[in-house]
Amino acid sequence: MTEQSHYNRNYVEYVNRFAPPSKHFRTCGHAFLVGGGICCLGQFFRFMLSFAGLSGDVLAGTVSVLLIFLGTFLTGLGVYDRIGRVAGAGSIVPITGFANSVASPAIEFKTEGFVYGMAAKMFLVAGPILVFGVTAGTAVGVLYRLLSYL
Repeated sequence: MTEQSHYNRNYVEYVNRFAPPSKHFRTCGHAFLVGGGICCLGQFFRFMLSFAGLSGDVLAGTVSVLLIFLGTFLTGLGVYDRIGRVAGAGSIVPITGFANSVASPAIEFKTEGFVYGMAAKMFLVAGPILVFGVTAGTAVGVLYRLLSYL
C-alpha cells in the first residue's frame, strides 16, 4: 500500500466519523413525490385548459407559461426555496425549476441595480443551459437538413 492511499483512507475514515449519515431513500422519495406533484399540477392545468377549449400548441404553451409563472411567483415569495430544500432534484427537474434558476439570482442581486444586478445576474445559472440548448438545437437542425438532401 502506498503512503498516499494510506492517507486517503485515513482521511475518508475521519470524515465519515463526523459526517451525518445520508438518507438516500428518503431524499429520493421526496424528490419523486414533489417532482411528480409538480408534473401532476401541470397535467391538471392541461386538462382544465383543454376542457376550456384550448388545444395543440396553444394548450402546451399556456400550460408552460402557467408553470413558469407559478415557479417564479413562489420563488419571489421565498416558498420555492423551502420546497427545494425538502425535494432536492424533484423541484429542479420540471420547468418550474428552470423558472426558479432564473428568478433566484435576479432577486438576490436586485440591490446592485437593474442593469448590473438583476439583468446581468438573471442568467447566471440558466445561461449555460440556454446556450447549450440553442447550440444543440441548431446543430441538430443543420444535421437534419443535410440528411434530408440525401
